Amino acid sequence: MASIFTKIVNGDIPCYKIAETDAFLAFLDVNPNSKGHTLCIPKQEVDKIFDLDESTYNGLMSFSRRVALAIEKALPCERVGMSVIGLEVPHAHIHLIPLHTMEDARFIQKEKLTTEEFQNTAKAIKDQL
Repeated sequence: MASIFTKIVNGDIPCYKIAETDAFLAFLDVNPNSKGHTLCIPKQEVDKIFDLDESTYNGLMSFSRRVALAIEKALPCERVGMSVIGLEVPHAHIHLIPLHTMEDARFIQKEKLTTEEFQNTAKAIKDQL
């Protein structure tokens, strides 16, 4: 069965898209640690990030860097943190989290945003790409 991320890639589930290439997709996390929390994924469904072939792994890192730089320009934060955990969805992904304090990196406190806030945040980041 396809992962929720594959369903997003296929357009079966909507997302707040930030950036897309032939091989990668970045979209806002709908349960964010902080405003602007973005997920970067390869479109190819591979469970574990270190199981990606080297070219895809390096491409995902480069794509994620580009998105992180746009997040830093679009949103006030101390820095953009990166996390690879991968237990909640069996599809390799990178969390890019605008950090204000270390609590933002802990996956305990979640930010509640309206649809309009998600849309405005996605646009602000996209405008920096």
